[in-house]
Amino acid sequence: MNTPSLRLGALVLCLVATSFAQAAEPAATLVVDAAKPGPVIHKEIYGQFAEHLGHGIYEGIWVGPDSSIPNTKGYRNDVLAALKQLGVPQLRWPGGCFADEYHWKDGIGPRASRPSIFNSTWGGVVENNHFGTHEFLDLCEMLGIEPYVCLNVGSGTVQEAMEWVEYMTSPANSPMANMRRAHGREQPWKVPFLAIGNESWGCGGSMTSAFYADNYKRYNTFVKNYSDTRIQRIACGPSGDDYAWTETMMKNAGHNMNGLALHNYTLPSGSWKGSKGSATNFSEAEYFTTLRYTLSMEELITKHSAIMDKYDPEKKVGLVVDEWGIWTDVEPGTNPGFLYQQNSLRDAILAAINLHIFQAHADRVTMANIAQMVNVLQAMILTDKEKMLVTPTYHVFEMFKVHQGATSLPLVLTTPDYVVGQEKIPAVSASASRDTAGKIHVSLTNANPHDAITVTCTLEGVTAKTVSGRVLTAPAINSYNTFAAPHTVEPAKFDGATLAGGKLTIALPAKSVVVLTLE
Repeated sequence: MNTPSLRLGALVLCLVATSFAQAAEPAATLVVDAAKPGPVIHKEIYGQFAEHLGHGIYEGIWVGPDSSIPNTKGYRNDVLAALKQLGVPQLRWPGGCFADEYHWKDGIGPRASRPSIFNSTWGGVVENNHFGTHEFLDLCEMLGIEPYVCLNVGSGTVQEAMEWVEYMTSPANSPMANMRRAHGREQPWKVPFLAIGNESWGCGGSMTSAFYADNYKRYNTFVKNYSDTRIQRIACGPSGDDYAWTETMMKNAGHNMNGLALHNYTLPSGSWKGSKGSATNFSEAEYFTTLRYTLSMEELITKHSAIMDKYDPEKKVGLVVDEWGIWTDVEPGTNPGFLYQQNSLRDAILAAINLHIFQAHADRVTMANIAQMVNVLQAMILTDKEKMLVTPTYHVFEMFKVHQGATSLPLVLTTPDYVVGQEKIPAVSASASRDTAGKIHVSLTNANPHDAITVTCTLEGVTAKTVSGRVLTAPAINSYNTFAAPHTVEPAKFDGATLAGGKLTIALPAKSVVVLTLE
């Protein structure tokens, strides 16, 4: 019997249900202010890292000119092509911990006569030194990459470091420059970035901050600017939240440096002890926790920057995050010392979140180097003999290269939370920039693996006529590319953004990274 009271009750229930559904539907708002441009996003934030570790160099980049794998002067053709497409701005070498055991004169001259060395740090393997100074700097020159060379402060000498800089960069008629010429390179290379040691608080010498600060100043005294390229000196900075190290370095040596290096890795387990967590076999709870840990990069940069501001209010010293990324357990059956791990959609989202954080601090963060470029940790590229694939993280870097050298645009983001159990993190992160051609690029992530989120974006100070974009997502948060299925996770055209009445509306898919171009 359909009485008026029952009909009214049904209507009320319907309205309540409708209101609940509308309230529960995830939504975010974004305001991008193009009228108040911020600092330029240093292209060097998108730097890479290549250490003599596992197959990062040998078999990854370098196979030698006599290899059956197609190569150009010993460099893998497939890797060269992938790196060129990536637009790598700068590359850090030879380490890492390896740098403080590396003696550069072992890696020059005819390859057949170079002495082999024992890599005690990574895997206990013997290396033939066929990839040395010339091979690294020639690679950078071929691809238009700025070299970032790390000196041996841990087991080396000031004289060794001074002579290496002369060998690489001096145009003079001098002993080291003439040695370079004798080995086939007439003109000096340009080396714009030089690290004075690596992790001197740990594998680079187990030094105190005061002892390292004195050593830094000593080494820095003998780093000469031999040509028209002024070398930027990067000092060893803190590990994670070691704010006392930053305080000591800025107080004692801040006026002598161009950059201070921060190292911070995301460990899915949150601990260096025991298992760090699998690269591909993880639950949603572990996925959530990993992203929560990676978001701590915001706090680290904010607090270290505040200390740097005390001694460097003009921000002349850059914060250089020259080791970052996710560090998981190695793939089963691989050498534990080679740090070979797979790379999933989770890692792509993690990379995008960190890049957004760096760009939000573009006034202080001037460089960064993800660890590492090929076959090691959160790699861009994986190889297996003649086979090669690019990872989900590679795709994020390729999509985000539109931000390199662009002017950051301030934004205000209001986002729903992504909740697991009793904990929550912001579901959406974003960044915006304007390139030199006037195009505006907006990048977004949605960490929520279940729900799409509607983002309503207001553009201030600019009128956009068209919007286009690409999206990176996959069937699952642990989807990844294999040599048998290398295209499981790759970008696709994105049609979920519309412009109407001066508003940009974005249907941001679950577990995704999106980059939009507005013209």
